[in-house]
Amino acid sequence: MASHPVYTTLNVPTVTSYPSVRCLQWSSDGQACFATKTAAYIMTPDHGVHFDASSVIKSVKERKDHEGTPSIGWFRTIIPFEKSDLPRWPEYSQAWGAVSLGSIDVALWDVTFSPSGLSPDSGCILAGLTSNMDLTLWTASKNCLKGEWIKACEVTTFLLETFAGDATSTGQTVQALNSQTTSMTWSRQADFGLTPTPPVDGSLLIVGNRAGSLVFLRYRPNETVQHVLTVPVMEAWLTHVSCSSWTPIKPGTCEALVAYAAADGSVQRSKVTQSFSIEADSDPPELRLTFDASEKISLPDKTSVTALSWVEIPHKRRVLVYCKPGKVFLWCHSSSNLGWSGSLSYRLKTQKLSVGSSSLHPASGIQYIARQDLLILTLFDGSFHVIYNLSGEPTMTPPMNDTLVTSEKLSQAVRSVFVQTENDVDSCDMNRVTGLTSYDGSSTFIWVQEASRPSDFSYKHDAKHNSTLLVSSLWNDNDDDALVNEFQAVFDGAKITAGLAPLHLLRPFFFHLQDRTKLLALYPRILDLLKPRNDDHSLLVNVPTWTSMMPELRRIFRTSLVQHLFGWDVLFSLRMRLSMADFVWKYIGDESKQVECGHVAQDLLNKISHRVLRTIIRHLTTVVTLLTPNDIPFVLRMVVQSLLPGSPEDLSAEGNRLQNISQAAVYPNPQDTPVTNTFNELCPACQVEVPLQDITTAVCANGHTWARCSITTFILSTTLVRTCVGCSRKAFLPLSTPNTPNHNWLPEAAHSWIVEELLEAVHRCLFCNNSFVTVL
Repeated sequence: MASHPVYTTLNVPTVTSYPSVRCLQWSSDGQACFATKTAAYIMTPDHGVHFDASSVIKSVKERKDHEGTPSIGWFRTIIPFEKSDLPRWPEYSQAWGAVSLGSIDVALWDVTFSPSGLSPDSGCILAGLTSNMDLTLWTASKNCLKGEWIKACEVTTFLLETFAGDATSTGQTVQALNSQTTSMTWSRQADFGLTPTPPVDGSLLIVGNRAGSLVFLRYRPNETVQHVLTVPVMEAWLTHVSCSSWTPIKPGTCEALVAYAAADGSVQRSKVTQSFSIEADSDPPELRLTFDASEKISLPDKTSVTALSWVEIPHKRRVLVYCKPGKVFLWCHSSSNLGWSGSLSYRLKTQKLSVGSSSLHPASGIQYIARQDLLILTLFDGSFHVIYNLSGEPTMTPPMNDTLVTSEKLSQAVRSVFVQTENDVDSCDMNRVTGLTSYDGSSTFIWVQEASRPSDFSYKHDAKHNSTLLVSSLWNDNDDDALVNEFQAVFDGAKITAGLAPLHLLRPFFFHLQDRTKLLALYPRILDLLKPRNDDHSLLVNVPTWTSMMPELRRIFRTSLVQHLFGWDVLFSLRMRLSMADFVWKYIGDESKQVECGHVAQDLLNKISHRVLRTIIRHLTTVVTLLTPNDIPFVLRMVVQSLLPGSPEDLSAEGNRLQNISQAAVYPNPQDTPVTNTFNELCPACQVEVPLQDITTAVCANGHTWARCSITTFILSTTLVRTCVGCSRKAFLPLSTPNTPNHNWLPEAAHSWIVEELLEAVHRCLFCNNSFVTVL
């Protein structure tokens, strides 16, 4: 068998996992989640992460050759799912239909992730479903990379309260069946087609239950959920639910497709429409959800559905893919602009890899490879099945005899990796693949395998199970032009509404460009794409003026800051370009090219800083009549920054104007203006005055050097700080951070309501848009 490059081989001992297309999946934060019987393993590749490199876990088997792309390091943390405090369903209903056999040996059934930006640290929330039909939400407490994840909400308890009815046996049975979750998915963030994007959570946790109903829930920042809508759709258990991405149909309104499968083998789909009132000023904003009539895709046939997923074809329509034993089905709406519509079905062929091979095994991976227009289906036995030309005329017949990607070649490639990484295997050993997904959107995949001998019929208890997490390239795909085109598409098509973190979007490029030979070959084209091309969007920032301190003013002020600091797609693109420029500078290994790349990175940094500064200055200008003497030190800092060398003239003019009107508003009598320079700070070590000459570091006359807060530019002289995982910049923790001292830890000059609201508004790094973590 041919040898394939293996970039990760991590053993996960004493673990049992079940085959599913979501057994191994990526979160919107770029973290891989491996769901096992008793825990969820959260694995973060070290590409682009500049934080605590000593905690990175390396593969047990390093690649023998050190040329090309190096092996991948990982941060790891575990979410254990305890078997205590589970719902006792007989207490709610004695009906046979409400019996839960999964309570005998409780296991983790399924997990799904929210879009990025919902958790308290602006990351993802994990929803976990157990075999006892119990649904819980989990979030990282301080450090999403390697820290503890805590339970944020008991969704089952909420559902029991929501569906509580009369005390009759029928009412109790209805309550139990509607609260017993059998499937779930979390939609992407809604795209309402507005610029800048309003800070509104339009994602939905969609739950299928035993009553045959879809329950639409929405997460709330106070770690609770809101019941949005319940729709009865079938008269059988809903075993699978999948939601497509949202498509804006007019400003403030978008739609998505929800597909669901029942235990009797039937599949249906419905359209959901969500609207957001631009003028609404409620907290939280009101979102209206409507559910259209269902359309039948597959009639009941008593055959279980093993997988259900939407495939998004770029610039075209969505395709629904679902699997039953021995078959894969495709469905597309008749109004699509694809080369086909309606339903298609394909019978799978058994790939003879081991004695346990069969086409009747459940699916463990569904991947669409846009570069080759391929749909790749993976089964539990480690076999692959390829459908070509998905957007044209789908077929399982290879277009040419020498096609690199075929069902047989991919199956043999995974079998080859299995032989490489396992000891003493033969045809009796089955390489069970319980989960697989793409690593780079092309030829490199990440999957979980376990050696098994199904032919000996022996029981293997949990302690003897040993799974392996693998990353490997299954075919040679050195299409540099395609890589550069995808590189450009990510930057030009960056959208905040996708709810995807930069570490997730840039992972394929971080991975491939670690190969210095490839990086040097593509360097001129990459550097050209990194250069900013957009006009200054901050000139379009328009904020209404407030003249009275209303009770809700601080909330409105904070919301406006969030919208303009993190709601512009062009600013998001700039931040990703800066992350990539820093990466290229680090790995290029050529001094002259480093200097050239450094100039591009500095230009990007200046543009981001100036646009963020203008946004803050314009917000300060709108509340100038509400400023107090405590706010002046921060206002003057913003003014000084606008006057530093390199600042655009129009930005400096706005800064000067802010200084004049703020001084006149706070000190109507010029004689009351303080004589001291209130924006300078004292060195925490020697109490010597430190001038504001650099927004990143502070150096006093005695040589003491201090880091500055990346948000407020005040000296960081406290341990209550947060660190960006992408660029290591630090910032003060907001005062609302739980489990912190009840006193104000900000410097005295920062005791301003504006500084407090700014720290609350900046939930991600201002320079690279990655999330913060807290160490202490």
